[in-house]
Amino acid sequence: MKEIILIKLGELVLKGLNRRAFEDTLLKNLRHHLEPLGKFDIRSRQSAVTVMPREEVDMDEAMDRVGHVFGIATYVRAGVAPKNMDKIELAAADYLRRELLAAHTFKVEAKRSDKKFPIKSPQICAELGGCLLEHFPNLKVDVHHPDVAVYVEVRDFGAYIHSNPKRGAGGIPVGTGGKAALLISGGIDSPVAAWRMARRGVELTAVHFASPPYTSERAEQKVVDLLTQVSSYAGRIPMYTVPFAHVQEEIRDKCPEDLFTLLMRRFMMRVSQQIAVQNDCLTLITGESLGQVASQTMQAICCTDACVSMPVFRPLIGSDKTEIVDTARKIGTFDISIEPYEDCCTVFTPKHPCTKPHEDKLERAEQLLDVEALVQECIQNASLRVVQPR
Repeated sequence: MKEIILIKLGELVLKGLNRRAFEDTLLKNLRHHLEPLGKFDIRSRQSAVTVMPREEVDMDEAMDRVGHVFGIATYVRAGVAPKNMDKIELAAADYLRRELLAAHTFKVEAKRSDKKFPIKSPQICAELGGCLLEHFPNLKVDVHHPDVAVYVEVRDFGAYIHSNPKRGAGGIPVGTGGKAALLISGGIDSPVAAWRMARRGVELTAVHFASPPYTSERAEQKVVDLLTQVSSYAGRIPMYTVPFAHVQEEIRDKCPEDLFTLLMRRFMMRVSQQIAVQNDCLTLITGESLGQVASQTMQAICCTDACVSMPVFRPLIGSDKTEIVDTARKIGTFDISIEPYEDCCTVFTPKHPCTKPHEDKLERAEQLLDVEALVQECIQNASLRVVQPR
């Protein structure tokens, strides 16, 4: 039997005159995610998308990749039958045999999107339900809490038969929400922030600050691994690696110790803003959560933002650590984040960091530094690579 992946759209169906643009971006993203597996016909029709292989492909892997595409509410493998009731009954009994043999209860739900089909949805349910009871004497009908829900959808190109659909990644397609520059470390938080913003359609450019010889090449590779996992949802991600040790040494040698972390973060924001502008990004993204560490108090965040003119999005700002860790596990970044390779944020950490800074104090400390020269040095020495999904 011919098999497809049947996709239902999420909040895209609520869009107005620009809905077509959102759907076109979703189809483009689907093609990009599925391209390594083979050739597919991908069509959008009646608030659903069908993904039909044009050759033999790994459908399990295709399902996994579809599950990583933002903009999808549900998705499921479905058998395709001709729009004939007798053939629909035979196809359902054959295609769902394994699930129905293992179940005790079931129900049938039907949707007749093709109104030319002569049998209405309630009658489809009744006829197919009776047929399945004859084929599978182990089954009883339970319309409230069935072990298996059998779905029949009569659409333009055939009758699609499937059981319980999977929940999709949700959100809106990457590329419909603008571009942003992500400040990413090797920790748990920033990859989750990246995933959350990509889920809102944002196309990401990553900025990572490395501090050799204080940090190792393996620490940088850890960030590449994190972005590779995020890119399985977000698509290709340009990654700028910025040498940052000289800036940190200058701050250590010339500025008050308790301000070190805040001064460092202000430099990171300045450098990231310039990289963002070069890449047509409209905002910065960080993984900060209010009050989580000394540099993430409200006063510290305000002082950090004051040195840039670009908006800063913090999708984790109201999340606690347990929620962030749960999401990291869900998207597959947690085990990478806890690898024991420290990033530049752990270099020269003050014993007693300032938690309630005043901007004028930070500005006086920065007068001891050649801020613009240090920022330009970072920009000129930054290296670029593009991280792709595996």
